[in-house]
Amino acid sequence: QVEIMESGGGLVQPGGSMRLSCGASGRIVGLKAMAWYRQAPGKEREFVAGIYRSGDTKYADSVKGRFAISRNNAKNEVYLQMSSLKPEDTAVYYCNYVTSWGNYWGQGTQVIVSS
Repeated sequence: QVEIMESGGGLVQPGGSMRLSCGASGRIVGLKAMAWYRQAPGKEREFVAGIYRSGDTKYADSVKGRFAISRNNAKNEVYLQMSSLKPEDTAVYYCNYVTSWGNYWGQGTQVIVSS
């Protein structure tokens, strides 16, 4: 059984930085992509950033130039470095692994951007 676990959330001031990490327990087979999504209060979950097997990355327009996604292939871990954070980045951030066997989600980690 695969379990996805995020870490690194918390409270940060506007303009600050934060790094989220995500790892998986269990055997990952046929990993195609890893991604970060977020869900703000009262809003739908939205795509934030993704990194594909090829190494290509993709970002939501709202985070381009401020967020960077990276991975550790040996550990099947994915990271999200967030900079120049804004109050509108406040959300629960979810990690997503897309594999040949299925689509796995973590429980989420809360990020609050506030002074």
